[in-house]
Amino acid sequence: MLSKLVTREQAVEYVQNGSRLMHGGFGTIGSPALLIDTILQKGVHSLTLIGIDTGYPQVGIGKLISHRRVRHLITTHIGSNPEAGQQMMDGELEVTFYSQGILAEKIRAGGVGIPGIVVDANMGGERTGGGEPVIVAGRPCLIEPAITAEVGIVYAKQADTYGNLVYDKTARNLNPLVAMASDITIAEVEEIVPVGELDPEKIVTPGIFVDWIVTRSGGSL
Repeated sequence: MLSKLVTREQAVEYVQNGSRLMHGGFGTIGSPALLIDTILQKGVHSLTLIGIDTGYPQVGIGKLISHRRVRHLITTHIGSNPEAGQQMMDGELEVTFYSQGILAEKIRAGGVGIPGIVVDANMGGERTGGGEPVIVAGRPCLIEPAITAEVGIVYAKQADTYGNLVYDKTARNLNPLVAMASDITIAEVEEIVPVGELDPEKIVTPGIFVDWIVTRSGGSL
């Protein structure tokens, strides 16, 4: 069985100008920091960025926004990153907000091949996605289209060389859904082991969803 382990530079070759880039992590927890830095160093721009939040101005995914590499942001909140808010107010950054549960479900639907989800049209909070209205069981609802991405970057505690992933507690967050909903999934992991050494009961993301693996140390097995 061939190993999916590559260098971080090889992995981010798939991130191009204008790419739809989906990421795991919430704040700094479960965020693929090494891959984010490598994408930043590559110099790509005009990205569509999809994830729960925008991190912090100089930490995590927020670096891409602070350096103005993002054109369109699809997220749930930006409160921890004043730079994102300023760019939105200045008209430099297009932002589409969803509630966290709806965004996660839209990504999950994309990962399993469902074209859309049905949500209550009377839910509180602003959604700028503009779903198609429909009546379900006598209730006004909206059909929200599923979300996918060209490239997804995720973080995991452990992986084997095939790409089976084990997450660390809450660092799991959105990462498994991102891995499913991306055409190319790149996993940043702390530890990599030979196939067969991971406890199958602890594997959350099967290797079939992972295309490439990089280690935070930059080393190889």
